[in-house]
Amino acid sequence: MPASSFVSQRLAPFGTTIFTEMTRLATEHGAVNLAQGFPDFDGPELAKEAAIAAIRAGRNQYARMLGDPALNQAIAARWQRTTGQVIDPDAQVTVTSGCTEAIPAAMLGLINPGERVVLFEPYYDSYRACVSLAGAVPVFVTLRPRGDGSGFEFDPDELRRVMQTRPRAIVVNTPHNPTGKVYSREELSLIASLCIEHGVLAITDEVYSELVYEPDQPHISLATLPGMAERTITLNSLGKSFSLTGWKIGWAIAPAELTRCVRAAHQFLTFATCTPMQLGAAAILTEGDGYVRSLVADYRRRRDFLSAALSGLGMRVYQPAGSYFIMADHSALGFADDVAFCRHLTEHIKVAAIPPSVFYDNPEHGRRFARFAFCKKDQTLEEAVRRLGALRR
Repeated sequence: MPASSFVSQRLAPFGTTIFTEMTRLATEHGAVNLAQGFPDFDGPELAKEAAIAAIRAGRNQYARMLGDPALNQAIAARWQRTTGQVIDPDAQVTVTSGCTEAIPAAMLGLINPGERVVLFEPYYDSYRACVSLAGAVPVFVTLRPRGDGSGFEFDPDELRRVMQTRPRAIVVNTPHNPTGKVYSREELSLIASLCIEHGVLAITDEVYSELVYEPDQPHISLATLPGMAERTITLNSLGKSFSLTGWKIGWAIAPAELTRCVRAAHQFLTFATCTPMQLGAAAILTEGDGYVRSLVADYRRRRDFLSAALSGLGMRVYQPAGSYFIMADHSALGFADDVAFCRHLTEHIKVAAIPPSVFYDNPEHGRRFARFAFCKKDQTLEEAVRRLGALRR
């Protein structure tokens, strides 16, 4: 009997994540890995020193289920600084093992079997799997490229039709992975009005909230819009903004009633997150604004460098306003689809990218794209661009 036959029916359709597959392929072929979104440089010393100090001080046992008090307070203080909203660090903040755990904690705690959940596609692959874990039914609204190449947008009428089916929740990821889209106030206001009209709850994934590059496209938290604070669970994490993806420190911010939903699942998923890492996170969230400003400046420059190189190779680049990913249309290069293109890149050009058709309910929508990560050192990107030059030949 094949091993795959033992995988539950809820998870069997998803197989191994595309990130694992492409990183394995990159390693096998010695490719520069622009597929998986993790920095190839270290995070800030302040965070590391605070975590080391916590270890040496004996802070090595379980933290509170809801999070170490120092981190809960740091998250609440940062939320107030960025949004103006005052929240209770104990009643409204839950520390999780990365946003990766916060997503299923929110869905399992909030959504009943058979209920609908709205997902914008392309979606981070975890969303679709977590909907299945909750026994829920996904419904999709597609982000499509604008004709002028300026980014991705959704059809408001398509969203209205989907919301009329009265789903339990909608998931909004802004800044968006994989497109780099930053949802506008107009778009978020439409989502908010429909949530209120149809009694829909919102789960927002804002892990790239600090990584925005255009002054006229700022990050806006859905929970700050009128009528949304009481119906939104806002998810975030340390890893992307502070280059500490391996620490797996995330959190959920929600009104007390929705926080109880998150904790109902969280207590049985991981219960608590690594104590000394939480204390390191508290330090950098409190004192790390300078690091983030410097990182954003570096990423803007690296985005522009890689975008120009991909455009020079004949790809149509959709310049991201946020996150650290670039979606590029490879159609002009003559490959059958995104899988063929990304395999060729990895095996023969020695540069790995993600084929994003796996992030769509209908894979046809993603076959002409490839996703490249620019969260890498300058020399890594320079080497990747040097190798990509072989596509000309």
